[in-house]
Amino acid sequence: MITMTRRSALGAAAAGAGGVLAAAAAGEPAQAQAPAPAKTPLTQADELPTFRFPLGEQKPVTHDGGYFREASVLEFPASENIAGVLVNLAPGGIRELHWHANAAEWAYVIGGHCRVTASDPAGHCEVLDFAAGDVWYFPRGHGHCIQAYGDGECQFIEVFDNGHFSGFSTFSSTDWFAHTPPEILAKNFGVPASIFENFPKQEVFIGKGTEPGPLPVDPPFGSQASGPLTHRYRLEAQQPQTFAGGAINLASATEFPLSANMTGAVMRLKPGALREMHWHPNADEWQYYLKGRARMSVFGAKGRNRTFDYGPGDVGYVPLGYGHYIENVGEEDVVLVLVLNSGTYQEISATAWLAGNPPELLAANFGVPASVFAQFPKKSAFITAG
Repeated sequence: MITMTRRSALGAAAAGAGGVLAAAAAGEPAQAQAPAPAKTPLTQADELPTFRFPLGEQKPVTHDGGYFREASVLEFPASENIAGVLVNLAPGGIRELHWHANAAEWAYVIGGHCRVTASDPAGHCEVLDFAAGDVWYFPRGHGHCIQAYGDGECQFIEVFDNGHFSGFSTFSSTDWFAHTPPEILAKNFGVPASIFENFPKQEVFIGKGTEPGPLPVDPPFGSQASGPLTHRYRLEAQQPQTFAGGAINLASATEFPLSANMTGAVMRLKPGALREMHWHPNADEWQYYLKGRARMSVFGAKGRNRTFDYGPGDVGYVPLGYGHYIENVGEEDVVLVLVLNSGTYQEISATAWLAGNPPELLAANFGVPASVFAQFPKKSAFITAG
C-alpha cells in the first residue's frame, strides 16, 4: 500500500538516525556520525526557495472510498507553517471519524456534495450538507467526519495551520478502536465485547458506505444540539468585494467567527489584472490555483526576489511579511483559493504605503523630484485592471 510505503520511509529515516548513534557509541570514524545540516531560516538564506508546488500532479494515495494528495513541509519545504491536502471522495466515500491534535482545518469545497458531522468539547454536534463554494473550519481537536453523496465525486481542498501536518498522523476512530482491547470497548460503551468482532482491524482512513439520505428540512423540535458557532460558512454565497480587475470573497474570524486562527478567500483576477504589491504583517499565505494562468513574484529582502508561473492544481506560498504580487498572464480569469494562518486579516499595500508618506520624503527616499509622486494613486486598488 502507498500508505505503508510512506510510513516505512519515515521509519527507515528514524532507523538511519539510530544507526549513526550506534556507530558513534562503537567508536567508528567521525564522518559516520556527522549530523544532517541544519535548515537555514528563509530570512537568512542566500537564495529564496521555490514557492510553487504542483499538487495536482502528485501521485494520489488511494483508498476504497477515494484518494488524496498532500503538500506538507516534507513535499514542499518552503511551506513551513501551512500544509494542504486535496481530497476526492467517491459517492458514499467516507473520510472516517477523526480529529487533528496538531492543526486546525480550513476547507473549501471545489465540486460535488458532502455531509459533514462535527463535534465540539461542549458536547454539541452539527450535521451539515456542503456544496461547491462552501467552507468548513474545525478547530484543533474537534471530531469530524466527511461523506460524499450525489452524482460524481466530491472534491475539496483542506488547509492546516501547521506545515508539518500530515494526513498520516490523523487520530482515526478505526485506528483507536483496533488498538483497544474488546473488553475495554465493551466496558466503555456498555455493550457485549462480541459486537466488536467485525470492526476493522486497522485504520480505514477513507472507506465506502451507503450514501446518506436527505436531511430533514424542518428538524423535529428538540432534535438538534448544535453549538453557538457553526462549522460552516457559505463563502461564495456572500456578496464579493469587487475591484477594477477582479473580485474577492473573504472570510476572516469577523465573517466566520469559529475560524479564529485562519482566514480564507476565493479571488478572481480578470485577464491582465494585478493583485497589487503588498505584504501580510501577521500571517503566511497559502494558495491553491483552480483556473487560469498566473504569475507571482515574491520579495524576501537582501536583494532576493523570485517569480513563478502557476496553473490549475498548483500551490503557491508566501512567508509572513514577504512582499508579493499576482498577475493574470492568461486569456481567461484566474481563480484561486487563498488561506492565511491568522483569523485577523491584515495587509499593507505598496500603493497605500507610498500614498501615506509626504511627497518630499518620497523624493528624498527614491532620489527623484517630488512632482513624480503626484501621478501616483492616493489609495490602494487591491486588484488593478489589465
